[in-house]
Amino acid sequence: MHSSGSNSGFNIRLANAADIPALAEMINAAFSIETFLEGTRTDSDRLTSSMRKGEIFLAEASRDSGGRVLASVYTELRADHGYMGMLAVAPDLQGSGLARRLVLAAEDHFRRHGCKAVDISVLSLRPELLPIYRRFGFVETGTEEFGFARTFRDGAESHCILMSKPL
Repeated sequence: MHSSGSNSGFNIRLANAADIPALAEMINAAFSIETFLEGTRTDSDRLTSSMRKGEIFLAEASRDSGGRVLASVYTELRADHGYMGMLAVAPDLQGSGLARRLVLAAEDHFRRHGCKAVDISVLSLRPELLPIYRRFGFVETGTEEFGFARTFRDGAESHCILMSKPL
């Protein structure tokens, strides 16, 4: 896999097993707002399993800046559609444009693999994310039940809002 140039002091590349501890830490910090879920958003086992099914792109600070993991996104090929999930940006960098850069990298990846569209799902308990994804060109296409083995706190309930974007 190629890595994109070190634009703005970071580069985007595919994550590997050695990145898992730093990825888990950054993802869990990024998703710490999700207080409605029991436990952490991810861990080493979940990331290892994800990397068997798909690929995780990460943005990292340039080596001379310490090589810190700044952001990541999970990608999975599903026939002629790409699936993108768990888009995460370190809390101190949210709003900096890193999410957009990772979405563009994921879309390029899917185009190279002949995908016609990219799909995402957003938890209904995170409605503030919908306008962000709309700005990235996604539109709502439906809903589905929350299908992950996760427990909600305090009787919270959620479903997934499906969104898609043609490539």
